[in-house]
Amino acid sequence: MPLPKQPTALALVGMPGAGKTLCAKYLEERGFFQFRFGGIVTDEVRRRGQQITPENERVVREEFRRNEGMDAIARRAMPYLKQAQKTHPYIVIDGLYSFSEYKTLQAELGAEMVVVAIVCSRELRYQRLAQRADRPLTPQEAEQRDYQEIETLEKGGPIAIADYTLLNDGEPDELLAQLQALLDKLNFVP
Repeated sequence: MPLPKQPTALALVGMPGAGKTLCAKYLEERGFFQFRFGGIVTDEVRRRGQQITPENERVVREEFRRNEGMDAIARRAMPYLKQAQKTHPYIVIDGLYSFSEYKTLQAELGAEMVVVAIVCSRELRYQRLAQRADRPLTPQEAEQRDYQEIETLEKGGPIAIADYTLLNDGEPDELLAQLQALLDKLNFVP
């Protein structure tokens, strides 16, 4: 596959526990502007005076999309992303969810965007989700979240159409080495 034009936006996609946040933090530590789509949801949960829980986040996520369309988060994020483009040569989007969001970003961001899918086995993702300090999930909760994200959030589309795929079945350093190699290949530097 030929390399795209010089990218100025990189979107990380993947199922819960695959390693998106690890990659996003790595990029942020290296000076990239990083915008977490999930932050729009958690900000709304807080605004409503509720605790940040997987259930409260799910309710808000689904409500936004039901009331504003499947690309609601991308539309809500667009002013922040456009502002960031004025002062940062590259932006990183953590957690692009729906195919509708992908299409909205492609049409309205005004940037050459590369989508990177972070993938690993379901069993390993569920182990990671159970062990994480922030909002851990039981295997049953993780499976329920997978189904909900696939069935109601169009999450499979951006993963399937990704420009690049990084396999995260080993140690964190191995994933980050793959990510760095991709950044070098794309000449994507802050």
